Amino acid sequence: MAVTTAYSPRDAAPRQFVLFAYGFRPFFLLAALDAIANMAIWLTAFLNPQVWPDRAIPAMYWHAHEMLFGFVAAAISGFLLTAVPGWTGRKSYGGAPLYFLTALWLAGRIAMAPLPSFTAIAASVTDLAFFPALALTIAPTLIKARKFRNLPFLGVLALLFLANLCFHLGRLGVLDAGEHIGLAVAIDIVLILIALVGGRIIPAFTRSGLARLGGPVDIQSRKWLEIASVVSMLALFAGDIAAPLSKMNGLVALTAALIQGLRLAQWQSHRTWRDPLVWVLHLGYAWLILGLLLKSVWLLSAAPWSDKWIHALTAGAFTTMILAVMTRASLGHTGRALIASSKIAVCYALISISALVRVFAPALFPLRYEAIITTSALLWLAAFALFLQVFAPILCRPRADGRPG
Repeated sequence: MAVTTAYSPRDAAPRQFVLFAYGFRPFFLLAALDAIANMAIWLTAFLNPQVWPDRAIPAMYWHAHEMLFGFVAAAISGFLLTAVPGWTGRKSYGGAPLYFLTALWLAGRIAMAPLPSFTAIAASVTDLAFFPALALTIAPTLIKARKFRNLPFLGVLALLFLANLCFHLGRLGVLDAGEHIGLAVAIDIVLILIALVGGRIIPAFTRSGLARLGGPVDIQSRKWLEIASVVSMLALFAGDIAAPLSKMNGLVALTAALIQGLRLAQWQSHRTWRDPLVWVLHLGYAWLILGLLLKSVWLLSAAPWSDKWIHALTAGAFTTMILAVMTRASLGHTGRALIASSKIAVCYALISISALVRVFAPALFPLRYEAIITTSALLWLAAFALFLQVFAPILCRPRADGRPG
């Protein structure tokens, strides 16, 4: 006969170092650390090209790869390793599985570093191992719990693996333009993920945020628009594969932007200004719409002011949504109040200013490109330094309510 006992906060008191108690803890911390390290290394190489090793992968490719398959991958991993237990009722992925996945992610970053410690093949094999390992960790839980609605996330991991494979095949000289293909596919997959996850969390968190502030709540998500939003992103993915530089793909991007705009409009963004944890989600989705609009303008007319559209999607949409999810999840899953401090609100603002500078300043001040890149990078570094100042202790220490996890 099983005996159950009531939980007491004293049960968790001896555990002071809890970094590997829950999936979000190490991976959100690593995402922020990687964001700083990546940008600092790339800025140094940009300002001093002679310091970049001749035999290393070109600095531009390294920077893009590590932002997607290092920083973004860590954030996605932290999200999935936290969300899957919530979806299925399973206990958290702590202990040995989390140690292994963390070590594998770190091994990939070391292997891809601009150092002669790994051969190209060894670096590729090491870096490619992470997404399959993550998928094999969460798949049995989803299947056993019959959470078929969430199985598309396994497809996302599979496609990210294939994108990374294309990148490495290009690097090894096996696939022509493999680096470009891999990076483009990875960006589109993350955009689809934002559409999927954003459609779930933004209206839900907006409802709860407005209710907490005492206002009337009437946030609706029309089913046809939800379907159209995801289909439009899938169409964009198909267009980028079949005819990436065509005017037809520009029309696809424009259509996707308009649909995403209609979707965001139904979530009452104008009422969220008092809650940073909510408005930052709307801001991240607005960056998605802006990036798609700029992409459409670039493909349809090649207007100079729109040629940095890819940074609107990556530095703008990706990073803002990642910070939004990491801050909210870190507070909620450590038993803290869902209230963003003034430092975190500044962090959100710094990222958007960094993205605005990176996207629009080159066209406005073409002779100041080096200063523009430096300014944008420093704003990025300041944002993540603020995040770490606030959240590194939260991620490493026990829950505020004394519960495990």
